[in-house]
Amino acid sequence: MAGKAQPVPRAGRDGLPGQRKSLADVVFDRMYRAIKSGAYAAEERLPTEHDLAAEFEVSRPVVREALKKLREQRLIYSRQGAGSFVRQAGVREPLGFGQVENFTDLSRCYEFRLTLEPAGAAAAAERRSDADLAEIRDALEVMRDATDRKRHREDADFQFHLAISKASGNRYFATAMEALKDHIAVGMQFHGRSLKQTPDGLDNVYSEHRAIFDAIRDHRSEDAQRQMAEHLTGSRDRLFNG
Repeated sequence: MAGKAQPVPRAGRDGLPGQRKSLADVVFDRMYRAIKSGAYAAEERLPTEHDLAAEFEVSRPVVREALKKLREQRLIYSRQGAGSFVRQAGVREPLGFGQVENFTDLSRCYEFRLTLEPAGAAAAAERRSDADLAEIRDALEVMRDATDRKRHREDADFQFHLAISKASGNRYFATAMEALKDHIAVGMQFHGRSLKQTPDGLDNVYSEHRAIFDAIRDHRSEDAQRQMAEHLTGSRDRLFNG
């Protein structure tokens, strides 16, 4: 697997709280990403357990457990005496991101979102339909109710952003957001905690979302783009500074 994998890092200080993964999980995640990204062709034979263990710098039982999980996910299959092979179905998805492992990953996710979502919001302001707007409004109303009760609803927050990407009229925006769902959820969980450190934190973030909605409703594409960029920048800063 030369060029397709890197040694598995041990737990570091930048790991996310409560997210300690086993070595087998990390190996599984790396191989999952490699298969989903097309690094392996359909029906390609994987390296032997011995070679994988040497490349990842782990034991063979660790590799064996990772391969078992890949088989359970139907990404690979085994032929007796011949080894493990990639299934055709393993390369269907155009996008796939590994799990968030540390705060650097969260920072990179925000960097990508700051490129992606403001452009999507601008497109949504230009192209949104009444049905699109209603979907965005529904998520915003759930957030308003949660804010009144001093809570942060990560699910409604994500649905708000996803609905905007769908309203853009460009399926690539929505596909990227759906692929990032788990990554964004981690960031939103930590962001929600940081909001409770200030008395008006939740209200201010609701106001940011409301400003984005108003700009999209009124077809103000430049304002929608600016408001989304300012919201994401503020969320990132609150998360990391908080």
